[in-house]
Amino acid sequence: MLLDLPNSIRLIATDMDGTLTRRGKFTPLLLQALEVLQSAGIPVVIVTGRSAGWVQGVVSYLPVAGAIAENGGVFFPGDTEPEFLVHVPDLADHRRSLADLFHDLQNTFPKIQEAPDNRFRLTDWTFDVRGLSAADLQTMGDRCQDAGWGFTYSTVQCHLKPAAQDKASALEQVLQRHFPRISPAQLVTVGDSPNDESLFDKSRFPYSVGVGNVRHYLDRLSYQPNAMTEAEEVAGFWELTQQILGRPLSSGV
Repeated sequence: MLLDLPNSIRLIATDMDGTLTRRGKFTPLLLQALEVLQSAGIPVVIVTGRSAGWVQGVVSYLPVAGAIAENGGVFFPGDTEPEFLVHVPDLADHRRSLADLFHDLQNTFPKIQEAPDNRFRLTDWTFDVRGLSAADLQTMGDRCQDAGWGFTYSTVQCHLKPAAQDKASALEQVLQRHFPRISPAQLVTVGDSPNDESLFDKSRFPYSVGVGNVRHYLDRLSYQPNAMTEAEEVAGFWELTQQILGRPLSSGV
C-alpha cells in the first residue's frame, strides 16, 4: 500500500460486495477482521448498495457500528429505528417513478430484468449488471441524468436513484448524527467499484483505499482512491486492517 495512514484513524467506512466478500460470500477472515477492529476500539460502518431489507438483517449479525443501505438511502444504526438519508415525501409515488424509469430503459435494453431484491428496497431500483457493456452503462447514466435521476453500478447491480443520493453524502450525515467527535481526517473509506467513487473524493475524505480489484475500474472513476491494497476483496480489507493496527496479524484461516 502507498498510503501513509495517520495513527489517529478512529473509524472505517467500507463498501461490502467485492470489498468485504470473497467471490460474493462472507468468510471467516471477514469476521476475524471485524472482531479485531472492534477489540481495538475502531468501529466499522458498512456503506453498501444492498437493499434496506437485506442490510437490516446483516447489521444485526455482524460486529459493526451500523450500515448504510441502497448507496446512501437508509441508515441502520443496529439498535434503533432505521433513518432515511434522502427526502422521500411519498414512498409509493417514489417507487412508481423509479419503476417508470426502469421500464423506459427496458425499451432500449430489453434484456435487463428487475432484481429480485426490489421488493425489499425503499429509495432505489436495481437490475443485474451482468451482460452490460461500458457503453451500455454510460448510455443508461446519461438517460437517467437527462430525466433528473441518478445512476450508478457496482460489481453486482445497477441502481436507479435520486440524483443527490450517494455514499459520501450519506456518510457525512451519519458522521454528524452518530459520530460527531470523529472528523473526516480520522476515518478511512474503502471500496472497489464505481458506486464507491464518491467515497474516494479527497476533498471530503482525505484517506481512501481501494482493495486490489478496484484496478479493473480505475479508467471509469473521476475520483480515485489514495491507495490500493495488493490483495483483492476481503484479503485486501485484511491487509488494510493490519496496517491500521500497525502490526501483522495471524489470520487463523
